[in-house]
Amino acid sequence: MTKPLLEVDGLTKHFDIKGGVLGRKVGSIEAVNNLSFSVNKGEILGIVGESGCGKSTTGKSILRLLEPTAGTIKFEGEDITTLKAEEMRRLRKDMQMIFQDPYASLNPRHTVEKIISEPLLVHGMSSKEQRKNRVLELLETVGLSSYHASRYPHQFSGGQRQRIGIARALANHPKLIVCDEPVSALDVSVQSQILNLMVHLRDEFDLTYIFIAHDLSVVEHISDRVGVMYLGHLVELTEKEKLYENPKHPYTQALLSAVPSLDPDVKKKRILLQGDVPSPANPPTGCVFHTRCPMAMDVCKTAKPSLTEVEDRHFVACHLYEQAIDDLSYIV
Repeated sequence: MTKPLLEVDGLTKHFDIKGGVLGRKVGSIEAVNNLSFSVNKGEILGIVGESGCGKSTTGKSILRLLEPTAGTIKFEGEDITTLKAEEMRRLRKDMQMIFQDPYASLNPRHTVEKIISEPLLVHGMSSKEQRKNRVLELLETVGLSSYHASRYPHQFSGGQRQRIGIARALANHPKLIVCDEPVSALDVSVQSQILNLMVHLRDEFDLTYIFIAHDLSVVEHISDRVGVMYLGHLVELTEKEKLYENPKHPYTQALLSAVPSLDPDVKKKRILLQGDVPSPANPPTGCVFHTRCPMAMDVCKTAKPSLTEVEDRHFVACHLYEQAIDDLSYIV
């Protein structure tokens, strides 16, 4: 069995809350808690969840754009959490990111040629002619034209700007790209074009994606496996088909019940969650979802469930399934 390209074990990221005259720490925001998963080469892992669940923080922590509070991240078998800044800078040639806002992530004072060629210069391509040729090649690859190289970001539409961001990410032939909601700021008509482009690039250049989104239909379109996050925790992780056909976790079931069906004759039972998402600065004890879960038990209020394999390659963090597994092992 081949080793995963990326292995995340116990990834945790907390942000300090400071207050008072001296600015001392008075609490912490638990943005990401004890995440563990792996990503195989050539795979697209979707990470989905509502706003504020820690998806983007997870992506940035994996690339160490944010320093993790705890946990290990192994890229091609090497623990990158211990690397120094210069070593990490060299490694970023293989690990890139596509950002959510295609305008805010591009320098408005630079031409497209300068934006795309900058990572080439940083990683050692000193020849100006080589950089220019590579920029023109990348523009063609993402569906733009060579004459776009002399233009500025404000002269492009949202979809074209995101293509520029994708070209920049591809510049140094990366192995892993973290996509932080890359189509959420785009029109629906443009979203499918960008998604199809990303799938095509994955196949052409043997890329691996972590695709972060809150839109379940977008994740279904592009992902091979899907992880569902709630309040900084991974609550379900499995192959796309299994998740959408047979969701196990009550939160996933509620999310999928809200997705409209294209068939008007199909009647779906809507699961309405009560209350609001708790604050990550003061998360509930036990299972973080128990305050809104329609199937909550007493054990959910005190004990935190672990991510357990309840079926083949189907992982769920829920006491309902831990109880079922215990009962089954007792019968056996």
